[in-house]
Amino acid sequence: MSRQNISTGGPWEPIIGYSRAVRVGQQVFVSGCTAMTADGLVGADDTHAQSVQALKTIQAALEKAGAKLDHVVRTRIFMKDISKWEEAGRAHGEFFGTIRPATTMVEVSKLIDPAMLVEIEADAWIE
Repeated sequence: MSRQNISTGGPWEPIIGYSRAVRVGQQVFVSGCTAMTADGLVGADDTHAQSVQALKTIQAALEKAGAKLDHVVRTRIFMKDISKWEEAGRAHGEFFGTIRPATTMVEVSKLIDPAMLVEIEADAWIE
């Protein structure tokens, strides 16, 4: 079975040894995505805006792998403050409202950058 590593060209990918996404056969696994872009962090102190940017990053990675949001079967949402779950949930619903993948949302003590409020990962199955 062939393997396709999807890169965003970020400086940490070769240092840490990870890919933004990996496609193996019909499966695509997207690494945790935050609101960090080449221009910096989107949505300082705004959980909804950061969630939207993370989901846009997931969508772009899926497209590079030949997949789309409709193929997502599972997401995981990691939040620094679970009391803001509705903001992250609203963003998730904007992208996945009719797709409705299996989802987990948990609070974590820290993300890699203190300004990051949410990190989201996704798994997809291409039919």
